[in-house]
Amino acid sequence: MESNGYQSGFGNEFASEAIPGVLPVGQNSPQRVAHGLYAEQLSGTAFTAPRHGNRRSWLYRIRPAAMHKPFEPLAHASFHNRFDEAPATPNQLRWDPWPLPSTPTDFVDGLVTIAGNGGPAEQAGCGIHLYAANRSMQGRYFYDADGELLIVPQLGRLNIATELGVLQIKPLEIAVIPRGVRFRVELLDAEARGYVAENFGALLRLPDLGPIGANSMALPRDFLAPHASYEDLEGDFELVAKFQGALWKAGIGHSPLDVVAWHGNYAPYKYDLTRFNTVGSISVDHPDPSIFTVLTSPSDTPGTANVDFVIFPPRWLVAERTFRPPYFHRNVASEFMGLIEGVYDAKAGGFAPGGASLHNCMSGHGPDAATFEKASKADVGKPDHITGTMAFMFETRKVIHPTRQALDAPQLQHDYYQCWQGIARHFDPQRA
Repeated sequence: MESNGYQSGFGNEFASEAIPGVLPVGQNSPQRVAHGLYAEQLSGTAFTAPRHGNRRSWLYRIRPAAMHKPFEPLAHASFHNRFDEAPATPNQLRWDPWPLPSTPTDFVDGLVTIAGNGGPAEQAGCGIHLYAANRSMQGRYFYDADGELLIVPQLGRLNIATELGVLQIKPLEIAVIPRGVRFRVELLDAEARGYVAENFGALLRLPDLGPIGANSMALPRDFLAPHASYEDLEGDFELVAKFQGALWKAGIGHSPLDVVAWHGNYAPYKYDLTRFNTVGSISVDHPDPSIFTVLTSPSDTPGTANVDFVIFPPRWLVAERTFRPPYFHRNVASEFMGLIEGVYDAKAGGFAPGGASLHNCMSGHGPDAATFEKASKADVGKPDHITGTMAFMFETRKVIHPTRQALDAPQLQHDYYQCWQGIARHFDPQRA
């Protein structure tokens, strides 16, 4: 199936050719590939992974990926995996939106690490980053050997040119770039800002549905992979790699985005968050936020995620006799939240688009005082229609460690705790 210039489906075995007749029939690596191309396999899982979870693609390219000069360290002031710089805190944390750059800054240069856990050597956990850019990547390409990248735009459209084709995304859409896939980010607007989850663990997949059934939440057909689209360019380019938490650079004399055809199930993809089929209670009480999970990276403990990507989209609230906003909560997991647009329904103020919050394991959180008072007096005989908003959460089994630069940033709201201090005491043992 094809949709809007993309191939549709999650985890499908795709086949795509920029030039007809390139893909070999019956043999992945023939002695001679059509048009003088090279066959190369890109494996995202172990060769012997079970068939249902095995991810690999065959690429037919102008030059093999091994063809570049030696890597050398590349210093980066703010993008890293140093999650041990400061003790993890049980305090609730919240940040204002990160500023847009005042000097020319591309996607890679504009990455800032906010928090994370685990690491690439452990092959578990995640890194949480923000990006802010005002120019396209020029003469340079990037890949992450440490994990797959989940990119969540908040401001500005991106054209992500990858080895396997081009993805265009805008706010309210996401893109996932698999571990090892080389790409370049071009800005389609003057400025861009957003969030990135770097998943060191098992590949992101759709969550199991259980009794929810087959037709809710994110549907496989709404995930789109690119068609083959190659660059045949020679010049003096830079290939940037992230490997074991650090950046490296190598000279390369050609564009690495030179794949003319490919087939397989290991590919970048995009998803429109507005297509998420939200479910909820139509009687009483409050379902858990897990019903809003778009993608999950499972851990070795069934039902417990290495990292989940959860959204809070526009929806109807109709439960009777129920406190409708997100309830007061303490969680064994840790939660990092971002806001793409609008107002989050658990906060009356202070949480702006482009901002972020962190509530670690068993740290109490929930609606602020103003939201609680308003919702407690609302007429729940009438439905609430939440519109014009999109918040999201990276939720993980491991404690999330904020980085030193995030704790020292002027965007950190040192008075965040005050939003709960105005919660009134209503207890009266004589009142029903």
